[in-house]
Amino acid sequence: MPWKNGHGSTREIAVQPSGAGSGDFLWRISLAEVDSAAPFSSFPGIDRQIVLLDGAGFTMTLDDGRMHALTTPFEPFAFAGEARVAVALAGGPNRDFNLMVNRARARGELQVWRGPGRWIAGAGSVLVHAARGAIDTPAGRLQTGDSWRPGDAAARAVVLPEGAVALAVRLAPPG
Repeated sequence: MPWKNGHGSTREIAVQPSGAGSGDFLWRISLAEVDSAAPFSSFPGIDRQIVLLDGAGFTMTLDDGRMHALTTPFEPFAFAGEARVAVALAGGPNRDFNLMVNRARARGELQVWRGPGRWIAGAGSVLVHAARGAIDTPAGRLQTGDSWRPGDAAARAVVLPEGAVALAVRLAPPG
C-alpha cells in the first residue's frame, strides 16, 4: 500500500483492530521500502519505532533538530509520529520494520533477539518477526521475513540458532 503521504510503499504485517485504517489503529506493524529521500508520513498521537533490515540505511532529520543515522541493521530508533522527518539516503534502496502504537491507548516495546538463544513470547506479546535466518516457534519454523502472532496463549519459547535475529513486539497499557 502507498504511504499516507504518497512518497513510498509499505507492506502491512499486522494491525489491531483488524482492518483499521491509517488513523484509527491501536497498533500497526509494517515493512517499508525506502528508495528515495522522501519525508516520512505524519501520524499524530502515534509512537513509532523503526529498525533497518536491509540496505545502507539513511539519516533522519527530525523537526526538533535531532539527527539519527539509521545505518546499523537491527537497532531500533523511537520517535513521535507527529514529528516531521526528512530523509537522506546513505546508499541505495532500504527496507525497514516499523512499529506504530496509539500512545493514548498503549505502550509498545520492540525487542531485538539475537541467536543463539531461547526467548519467551509471554504476556503482551503480539508478534515475532524473523529478521534474519530461521527461528523456531510453537507454530513451526519461520524463515527470514515471516512473522508469528502468539495470541493470548501462555508463554511460549522461541528458539534462535547462531546468527539468527528476531524482532519481538510487546504491548502494555499506557503509562
